[in-house]
Amino acid sequence: MANERTLNLLGALALGLTDSLNIAVAANAGYGGETPAALVTLGAEPGISINTLRQILNLSHPGTVRLIDRLEKDGLVERRAGADGRTLALFLTEAGQQRRLAILAQRQQQLHLALDCLSSTEQKQLTKLLEKMLAAMTIDELRAYMLCRLCEEEVCPQDRCPVEQKYCQMTKS
Repeated sequence: MANERTLNLLGALALGLTDSLNIAVAANAGYGGETPAALVTLGAEPGISINTLRQILNLSHPGTVRLIDRLEKDGLVERRAGADGRTLALFLTEAGQQRRLAILAQRQQQLHLALDCLSSTEQKQLTKLLEKMLAAMTIDELRAYMLCRLCEEEVCPQDRCPVEQKYCQMTKS
């Protein structure tokens, strides 16, 4: 059973990081809300449908369509014919890719503020704990996408991602 103080500290850290990340990435995305996560997700999962993006971002279908309309109008996203001919596939434009990289750079800068106070040994310990905690939070495919919707996949490739590894284990069972 978790110590109540540890739970409280974890909650405060999670909230503080969330607030810092939301402010920093919204400034770079030019929009708040789920726009930064949409740009990062589309860069990591090119060609996904509006419905899949809707589920990952936990938005309504009309809300997701409005979001994509806005991003398309701004030249960050383009719609293409989907694989089955009935759906549309979403892709970032070159400008969208650049915006995604700026969002990820801001995200990384904010995370450094919390992490840089730890020694190298403490950071390695934290990495192991975070891997364990993220794997435990991975309960299905949608949750896996949701957990990683603002992740920098270039620094945590699928073969080392605890969320991806847990999801792969679940699908083999």
